[in-house]
Amino acid sequence: MKKNTYIGIAFITLIFGIWAVPKIVDRLSSPSLLTFESVSNFEFVNRNNEIIDNNTLKDKVYVLEFFFTSCPTICPKMHQSMLKIQNAFYGNPNFGMVSITIDPKRDSPEVLTKYAKEHNVTLKNWFFLTGDKEKIYDFANNGFKLYAGENEKAEGGFEHSGLFALVDKNGFIRSRTVISGENENPLKFYDGLDPSQIQMLKEDIAILLKE
Repeated sequence: MKKNTYIGIAFITLIFGIWAVPKIVDRLSSPSLLTFESVSNFEFVNRNNEIIDNNTLKDKVYVLEFFFTSCPTICPKMHQSMLKIQNAFYGNPNFGMVSITIDPKRDSPEVLTKYAKEHNVTLKNWFFLTGDKEKIYDFANNGFKLYAGENEKAEGGFEHSGLFALVDKNGFIRSRTVISGENENPLKFYDGLDPSQIQMLKEDIAILLKE
């Protein structure tokens, strides 16, 4: 092969590389997140008996879960995941977290305060909420389509989803697509028990905070 041919190939490779690398980096560093429906209206009370509603969280990116303080099964594992998220975004005034009890009869503001103190909750904008049971269940089951309900046969007497919802500054549920084989599927909620999805969640929070 002639010398000029080698030079030509090298030049083409260099130009292609310069063009291609930024495109690849852009795809990896700036994934486009999906937008789902907006969070339905809610009004509950926090640990200080203050009303917390949609307006309280306006202009904040936040993660929301349903739990109860006496949960003997998945809640402790979910809380560890929430702590990782708390620590990752600690001190950011535009970030918040919401934990809504599905056992409001026992989880009074006082009980939620004790729970938070005993479980390393330090983020100012981490809201532990309680309120009317029927409104909470309606918010979970119809608002988010995340199951929550009483079941005397279940450990702890309740059943609920172990999923986390991510909400943007405008009150819309957001998430990403995930690749499974040759298919791309929407991941509306994040599994609070799966470390890989918690990592995805942290990455997506960072994206929304920049929007």
